[in-house]
Amino acid sequence: MAVTRLKRKDRRNKALAKLRIATIKRLTYTPPVKKVDIEELKKQEGII
Repeated sequence: MAVTRLKRKDRRNKALAKLRIATIKRLTYTPPVKKVDIEELKKQEGII
């Protein structure tokens, strides 16, 4: 028995899956933490 695939539905499902993955990545993204030298900032600002 042959199996046929619905191409339109297949494309739609793949597109929705990619969209869902992209949304999850966007919502869980955290920017990289930068190392900050507090003493250097104080010197630049002229505070103490």
